[in-house]
Amino acid sequence: MTVEADTAPDPKASLLAFFGTELTRIRTRADLSQARAARMAHTTQSMLSKIEAAKRVPSEDLARDLDTAFGTDGHFARLYPLVIRYAYPSWFLPFVELEKDAVTIRSFQSQIIPGLLQTESYARAMLVKVRPDNLDDLVAARMTRQSVFERDERPRTWFIMDEYVLLRHIGGEAVMRPQLELLLKAGSEPRTVIQVIPREVAAHPGLSGPFTVLGFDDGPDVLFVDGFSQGRMALDGSEVSEGARAYDLLRAVALSPDESADLIGRHLEELGT
Repeated sequence: MTVEADTAPDPKASLLAFFGTELTRIRTRADLSQARAARMAHTTQSMLSKIEAAKRVPSEDLARDLDTAFGTDGHFARLYPLVIRYAYPSWFLPFVELEKDAVTIRSFQSQIIPGLLQTESYARAMLVKVRPDNLDDLVAARMTRQSVFERDERPRTWFIMDEYVLLRHIGGEAVMRPQLELLLKAGSEPRTVIQVIPREVAAHPGLSGPFTVLGFDDGPDVLFVDGFSQGRMALDGSEVSEGARAYDLLRAVALSPDESADLIGRHLEELGT
């Protein structure tokens, strides 16, 4: 599969789009199919296709591998810092880099589906409401984060969300139906646990806002606390411990994974009725 001319991104639209069109241009000039170029760059045809369409953000390693594959003397490696700078807010990039290496991810959300579990349509419907100048880049960046599930050994992930997240039909039925279906599918994965806090639980430790605790093979856990204008990393041991404790308390008041799946299923059945 290749990026057709009528679906190729406008190279002037963003740096991510420029990167994608440069990849298409150089690959085509070398008379290489996407499948062949992907093998040379140690990636998949699907990933290469999405990068050419500006639907995924390239990794630094891939940028270097593309230069090696095409003999482009660091062209893609020099573009990468510019692409990454505009794809992710500067305050969020450190978290994204840590998330890639985490072996455990514990996430709580009170308002929206966790980013790692969002469909592209849901992410777009949510992000468009803040009227960003770089909507396509933000959506592509959010989808790219989900590559953590494609690692040889995917992280153990735990997601807790308020039931109100399921009641907030972002994008309407056409968006929420596949989104809830994705939640059910994700929750069936052995390394992923999804729990829902029912609306009957009026008060719980997550009322102060969403947060994520990342765990690593080497080094201490890291706490990320989300906020209105931007989130922040918390590295202080005592604050991280408080975050982990709050997460344990949230697990205690949430429905079990099976009960949560049943609740998500009921919300899915109720859509459109």
